[in-house]
Amino acid sequence: MTVVTRFAPSPTGRLHVGNIRTALHNWMWAKKHGGHFLLRIDDTDLARSTEENVEAIRADLAWLGLHPDGEARQSERFALYEARFEALRAAGRVYACYETAEELDLRRKILLGRGLPPVYERPAPGTPVPEGRNPHWRFRLDHDAPIVWDDLIRGPQRFDSKLLSDPVIRRADGSWLYMLPSAIDDLDMGVTHVVRGEDHVSNTATQIQMFAAMGGTAPAFVHEALLTGSEGKLSKRLGSLGVDHFREIGIEPVTLVAKLARIGTSDPVEAVTDPQPLIDAFDFGHFGRAPARFDEAELLQLNARIVHQLDFDAVADRLPAGMDQAAWDAIRPNLETVAQVVDWWSVVEGPIARPDLSDEDRAYIAEAATVAESLDWSVDPWHALTAALKEKTGRKGKPLFLPLRQALTGRDHGPDMAALLPLIGKAQALERLG
Repeated sequence: MTVVTRFAPSPTGRLHVGNIRTALHNWMWAKKHGGHFLLRIDDTDLARSTEENVEAIRADLAWLGLHPDGEARQSERFALYEARFEALRAAGRVYACYETAEELDLRRKILLGRGLPPVYERPAPGTPVPEGRNPHWRFRLDHDAPIVWDDLIRGPQRFDSKLLSDPVIRRADGSWLYMLPSAIDDLDMGVTHVVRGEDHVSNTATQIQMFAAMGGTAPAFVHEALLTGSEGKLSKRLGSLGVDHFREIGIEPVTLVAKLARIGTSDPVEAVTDPQPLIDAFDFGHFGRAPARFDEAELLQLNARIVHQLDFDAVADRLPAGMDQAAWDAIRPNLETVAQVVDWWSVVEGPIARPDLSDEDRAYIAEAATVAESLDWSVDPWHALTAALKEKTGRKGKPLFLPLRQALTGRDHGPDMAALLPLIGKAQALERLG
């Protein structure tokens, strides 16, 4: 069996971190098994779906490195839905309903008032059709047997079908709701694994019967615990955290992949620069049922660890003009994001702000200029400079090193001066010490 997964966003808005995790896990599962990862644009809501959002979804997945093996759009598949709908209708698994929203709400309140579950009551045979109303359509559930499946995270699941309402699958204006088109597409596209949030568990129970009614086999289902914010509660802010936000704060795509690949498991989050080890180890059996906590501060810390490992070739097109591998290797240990390299490169190229030194330190720096002038700059000028100054002045430790760093960089801290000083160069170093 070839594993086929799908990510099925609705282009009524931008992807957020929860959507991104769903896309990532579908992609990882397919890649681990040598299968196919499909993008399905669920744009049946023609009034709210936009091409701008479709393009943004594609761009976001591309930025993350999640390249689909195929793409489909529900708006181009209406003929298939119509054919399946008519077949289900002919088989008695779809039926027309005429209640208004107000009538349904009143009926639910009555049932709840009687201490009964608010399950939709099917109209009795021969119920008159109200004049002037177009029907909406429901899928008729089979109440003769429980609905069971073995979820790859939640384990064995069991629903009493008698406690589920027949779901509305089509509105009175003919437009489609989510449930039936999604099941039709999963069957038609050969999807073997549906990976989604635990808020879809009851939908799965209904869709399992839809697969059976269409003569198909249901895919395996994976329902992941929802994300929570760092405060430990379901956070509305997570719904606003998308690729644009992460790019703006300097998060590398692989950082987001590394974080979301392991969130919700007991496996450690690893600072990797290549997702392949994460793919190889990916296992839904490692995921728990407790809500998964997404902490942006932890993401930033992870990003710094990953930036410190990035090869020059991976970032060369984002570095300032003239910056070579030696400069990148010298500066990257001080970066939290690649974008910060611009600031540190300005320290190399100058100009820099002259430090406010004491009279004693100014005299020391003047001495350093004299020593620096006579050095051989072709081999490790920093250690040669500090060794000579230590011998001449008797300084050591912070009094020896800090005034030099301040005079040469305008900063109290930063990259290793042994790596940085050759980048600054003799002429510019003498000017800063003078």
